[in-house]
Amino acid sequence: MREHDFRQKLRIEVTMLDSWVSHGWLIPVTTPQGREFTDADLARALLIRDLVHDMGVNEAGVDVAIRLIDQMHGLRQTLHGLVRAMDRHDRRLRDRLIAEIVDLD
Repeated sequence: MREHDFRQKLRIEVTMLDSWVSHGWLIPVTTPQGREFTDADLARALLIRDLVHDMGVNEAGVDVAIRLIDQMHGLRQTLHGLVRAMDRHDRRLRDRLIAEIVDLD
């Protein structure tokens, strides 16, 4: 999505978007036509906008929230990989592994 369309959907000015990019909260792809943003960038930007404008969260708070979300996303990917790896093994081994994981609580 082109930068202009991205900003229109968010209803933010260029300076606000530049600030978010400079903080590393959004990482657009740079093309000869300008910056391009994905749907995931839009979801992330909507969250940032809500945190800043609706909830009054300061930059440090947004930074913490974004890092936590990134960590959760990484953990989800790891768990999906673990499930795929377990699915490649026979049922008895999967059941034993699941029992061990449950016992960790």
